[in-house]
Amino acid sequence: MRLRHIEVFQAVLQAGSVSGAARLLNVSQPNVSRVLNHAEQQLGFTLFERSPQGLIVTPEGRRLMPEVEALFSHIQAIGVLAEQLRQGEGQHVRIGSAHALGHSVMAPVLVDFRRQIPGGSVELVTGHFNTLSQDLLHYKMDFALAFGEQVSSELISESIYHADMVALLPPDSPQEGPVSLSWLCDNDLLMLQQQDPLGQVLSRVLRENGLTPRSQLHIKTYSVIADLVLAGGGVGVVDTFTARRYINQLKILPVVEALPFEVILLSRKDQPSSQAALKLKQLIRHKLFCLQFRL
Repeated sequence: MRLRHIEVFQAVLQAGSVSGAARLLNVSQPNVSRVLNHAEQQLGFTLFERSPQGLIVTPEGRRLMPEVEALFSHIQAIGVLAEQLRQGEGQHVRIGSAHALGHSVMAPVLVDFRRQIPGGSVELVTGHFNTLSQDLLHYKMDFALAFGEQVSSELISESIYHADMVALLPPDSPQEGPVSLSWLCDNDLLMLQQQDPLGQVLSRVLRENGLTPRSQLHIKTYSVIADLVLAGGGVGVVDTFTARRYINQLKILPVVEALPFEVILLSRKDQPSSQAALKLKQLIRHKLFCLQFRL
């Protein structure tokens, strides 16, 4: 029996008549009769006896009923599962994130995701760019949120946020308005590591302006720079996400020279996104859009 034969057989069983089955299936009565006759021809026996009182299932048809009911129960389960997958429920997503983005972006995004997709499961790992890239290349995560830089040819990079880095000064600093890189260098500018995405930008702009910081500290984690400024260890330049976390503890000022950075979504070219992953990406884009013009 073909699936259409089984569907019509089940509908006739439920409705008790061809006309009732047609209404259940939202098709014409001749269409149901044609499919039922074709099924009986293929089987070599009748499924129903025609009588003035209506259709009566034959002994052969009755033998088929448990299997047909089990099949339809399974089809309904498939439909429920498909809807859950469409909504992202029951899916596990593995996400990587830069440390600063994990705090400022992913934390509220995951709260929203749990509210909207209560059946979804998420694993979040924070790390530096090279670690995130390697994990993606080894299929250890589905996608990553990172600060932009050159990526492997096996990965796709989607730019979703642009801004300029800002300066962090001690809270009692008398300085007002934008500060120059020259002023920052004269006031113990704490350096980002040159291998870091933001460190590359800062080092390039310093070279272009012929500036050499006096500080011998090169730091990879942006929040550590903020903590050092807070401890009186100098001044720093960080992304707006890190700065936002210290807005009530440090003085945050724009920098005269442009220090652009971007946030990217990283994923493998050969790994399509699940519905849950697509939903998370949508929430991330929305969160970044809301933050675009706010410090």
